[in-house]
Amino acid sequence: MGMLRRGRGFFKRMTLALAVMLVASGAASAEYFGAIAYSPTSGVYGFSYDHGSRRDAEARAISECRMRGRGCKVAIWFKNACGSVAVGANGWGTAWAGTRRDAERAAIRNCSRYTGGCRTLAWSCTSK
Repeated sequence: MGMLRRGRGFFKRMTLALAVMLVASGAASAEYFGAIAYSPTSGVYGFSYDHGSRRDAEARAISECRMRGRGCKVAIWFKNACGSVAVGANGWGTAWAGTRRDAERAAIRNCSRYTGGCRTLAWSCTSK
């Protein structure tokens, strides 16, 4: 009888461990979306991160931006990454990358193709 109880406890622990591993593997393979909305006319922005779909991420970014001003549009969306918007004297640029730093650098580089004095306006990263 003692052997049977030990066997049941072992089975329960293994079942629990398997369940935890399955949940963890699902979380690891999840896709997280983010977006940045920007208004070139008013200079306002909004951002989002860790949404389950591109559509939801974009909607949240637009909503955040519209609370601050008019003329908002999605500047960039990203999945399991970071996004950035850079602005300059007469233009702007966007980029996404695996890290905040790389996204900001790329956005500034893209902005610099159109204008000078580019700087990061906004950035956002998903949990990946």
